[in-house]
Amino acid sequence: MRLAWFTPLAPVRSGIASYSAEILPLLAAAHTIDVFVDEPVFASARAREAGGGRGPVLRGPRYGVADRALGATILSAHDFVPLNTVRPYDLVVYQMGNAACHDYMWPYALRYPGLLVLHDTLLHHARAMALLGRGRVADYRAEFVWHHPDRRANLAEFAVAGLSGALHYLMPMRHGIVESSRAVAVHDPWTAAELRQDHEGTVVEPIRMGVPRFPGASAPAPPPGDQRPVTFAAFGLVTPEKRIPQILRALAEVSRMTPDVRLLLVGDRASHFDAMAAAEALGVAGRITLTGFVGDEALAEHLAGIDVAICLRWPTTRETSASWLRCLAAAKPTITNDLTHLVDVPSLDPRSWIVLHAARDAAFGEGSTISRRPVCVSIDILDEDHSLRLAMQRLAVDAELRAQLGRSAEDYWRAHHTLAHMAEDYERVLQLAAARPPPAPPGERPIHVDADHRWRLGELLAEIGVAGDPFGEGVTRESSLAQARSANRETTD
Repeated sequence: MRLAWFTPLAPVRSGIASYSAEILPLLAAAHTIDVFVDEPVFASARAREAGGGRGPVLRGPRYGVADRALGATILSAHDFVPLNTVRPYDLVVYQMGNAACHDYMWPYALRYPGLLVLHDTLLHHARAMALLGRGRVADYRAEFVWHHPDRRANLAEFAVAGLSGALHYLMPMRHGIVESSRAVAVHDPWTAAELRQDHEGTVVEPIRMGVPRFPGASAPAPPPGDQRPVTFAAFGLVTPEKRIPQILRALAEVSRMTPDVRLLLVGDRASHFDAMAAAEALGVAGRITLTGFVGDEALAEHLAGIDVAICLRWPTTRETSASWLRCLAAAKPTITNDLTHLVDVPSLDPRSWIVLHAARDAAFGEGSTISRRPVCVSIDILDEDHSLRLAMQRLAVDAELRAQLGRSAEDYWRAHHTLAHMAEDYERVLQLAAARPPPAPPGERPIHVDADHRWRLGELLAEIGVAGDPFGEGVTRESSLAQARSANRETTD
């Protein structure tokens, strides 16, 4: 098939950028793929093409840059409409997450239905920021009503007033984009089932997330009696949502009983949270190392040097953590939250050390099974501080348990989460989505979604003293909105 693939790519610091860079070369063996990126990312690709950056980039066609590593051509998203008009793609794939680097995809996903791959099932944070951050208050209100037709419209005023908080998690802001898609894919079967229930008639399929194993990341466990400090680590943006305050409190408690413990925080620092200040207040700053953002090579070195990975997230947007899967691939014992979308993963409850979820089978396809051996230690969010302290204390002193969990983690990754698993599922879902017709737009779409915005060019030209209608068609804001309203009524009648 000929695929259009919308995704962030490097230099954007996004897990989904790495995700696409890993899966695209496998799919390129069977498909011709054009990757459509935001304009700054395309400029970076052009700079590499001109010799200003690193990477095996070849000169591409007139519109884009052919990237040998990806097996695809990188293009500006602005070029999608003319290319698709001249020769329509067999399928458009949107890699959608709850972050600003996905903002540019929304107009295309709503007008050109395709396969929507949801990395987060809650999109409210990013969509609210995209609209309210640009002063588009009326557009935000209209989209809030569209995405949440069963909720009171005045709930949107919390976000307008800057008081969103839990609203972002209670109102997912996904209805319109999900039900405008040919098909939707997520990374676990439980989330797929939930979305099917919430969006009746929408095809939702699970795709196993796969990650590679970094060379050298799977260091052998130290021998019994090894006296070096035990190092815990957390990966990703250093934020309260990664439960860093709770980890620091547990570290302070554990270090009183087991002095030789350390914590490595691998990832960018967040502007709204000072992890080192929090560590100083607890008296554990000397046990903490903050690395800042690291590339794959340094990430592999850090993975090799740690003993336990702490992969927590709350509140959750039902994301599947690639960093957790990389820890499994590196044969590292991990501590996770006991969340709904992880109930297929056998885990140890640190309050009793019995195995949870051992009776369940993974729901990816017929005959799929999972090991009954615990893969990780999981924390009940309602008993978080207590359970986390128990888990860290036991893992700090029990080298044999760390080794057992590490072996089970690697086996689980090999059985379910390699890149080959992900490519296999993609092939199935791509074929399914391409065979489906575009759905009718759900409900009455907000006018700004379908309006012809050529009138805006005239306004911009007028601001610099250029008068007249650039198109010679008398397109105004009023005529554009009237035409969109008429088209909307015809679609929904």
